[in-house]
Amino acid sequence: MAKEKPNMNVVFVGHVDAGKSTTVGRLLFDSGVVSEQEMKKLREEAEKHGKAGFEFAFVMDKIKEERERGVTIDLAYKKIMTDKFQVTIIDAPGHRDFVKNMITGASQADAAFLVVAGTTGIEPQTKEHLWLLRTMGVQNLAVAVNKMDAINFDKAKFEKIKEDVSALLKTVGYKLEKVNFIPCSGLKGDNVFKKSPNLPWYNGPTITGQIDLFPVPELPTNLPMRMPVQDVYEITGIGTVPVGKIETGIMKVGQKVIVLPGRSGKGVPGEVKTIEMHHESMPEALAGDNVGINIRGVGKKDIARGDVICAAEKPITIVEEFIAQIAVINHPTVLAKGYTPVFHVHTAQVPCQFIELIEQIDPKTGQALKTNPDFLKNGDVAKVRIKPQGNLCLETQKENPFMSRFAVRDAGATVAAGVCIEITKKKAL
Repeated sequence: MAKEKPNMNVVFVGHVDAGKSTTVGRLLFDSGVVSEQEMKKLREEAEKHGKAGFEFAFVMDKIKEERERGVTIDLAYKKIMTDKFQVTIIDAPGHRDFVKNMITGASQADAAFLVVAGTTGIEPQTKEHLWLLRTMGVQNLAVAVNKMDAINFDKAKFEKIKEDVSALLKTVGYKLEKVNFIPCSGLKGDNVFKKSPNLPWYNGPTITGQIDLFPVPELPTNLPMRMPVQDVYEITGIGTVPVGKIETGIMKVGQKVIVLPGRSGKGVPGEVKTIEMHHESMPEALAGDNVGINIRGVGKKDIARGDVICAAEKPITIVEEFIAQIAVINHPTVLAKGYTPVFHVHTAQVPCQFIELIEQIDPKTGQALKTNPDFLKNGDVAKVRIKPQGNLCLETQKENPFMSRFAVRDAGATVAAGVCIEITKKKAL
């Protein structure tokens, strides 16, 4: 068997009507993952619902519906082959409620496309999406300026959006020389899979071409095995199947594992019985792989979304409290001591309290501006002490950067994002 191409997880993010799903659907259709026949069915369905032109979006939405029925282990992921990679595409929803899924999607991505509509340009949530991608450690980014067909492939309008988005990328800390802007039309297929004759003034890559320009992901296989659980399915004939992405390390059939914190908060030991990826059984899976597994000794009641499956000999820490560096992104007023929003860490969601504002930091130099500030406002970067109000598994950035990042959400918005730098462990009961 030929050596498989390296895995690349790509997330498409953007405002709700920017045309992400359509672009992804078009990519899957033009690259041959979705057949002409399937597309015809979706087209008829779209027309029946009075949504002509939505057939490409239905490609991913059909998977969402399958996902709710728990029919397939592949979730909202679809696989395409490029010259260089085996690509798993994650379509992150764009609505306000989307963010918890988007956080999960972004935390699983090696690279991202920010989709901005050529018709509307930057939307209120564009900045939030960028902060999240940045905090979740997505270094590799490209911007797809979609719906070019709706603005007559106008170069001046494209350049204006490029300028606006570039200013935003700068504030969030992306290096502009590394970010390509691709004018495209998901609906018509311009510059998605094939180069478009309608854009003679553009000589950069298509979306597929851009995927191959992203650097090969470095796999953190040298770190202890960690797999945050995204969903748990009951599958006839197999049993309980937790699904998620292996963040670090290597998982092998027969490996002794522990599920933390588990329902009890003390962890549930087990042994990996089977590993399945893209419907095939594997003897092992590596960091970066999205898998469904079955663990001997772990049933439906023992495991839930937000748990972490770890190597038994090197388990993850359940934290009593931790110190983090955060950036305040979008707080309606000011953030003060005692504030208890929901923290989204890998796939877990746990309310946590800010118990101390240690110091405010100058984001450009990393030097302290003032100690024990009374409050923090939008744009501030600070070192803070946090106490989870439930069981939370976390690692420091030094130990395992993949398991150290989090986003802070309140009333439907991302208030802040950050990384854990120090941990006080929970004492064993």
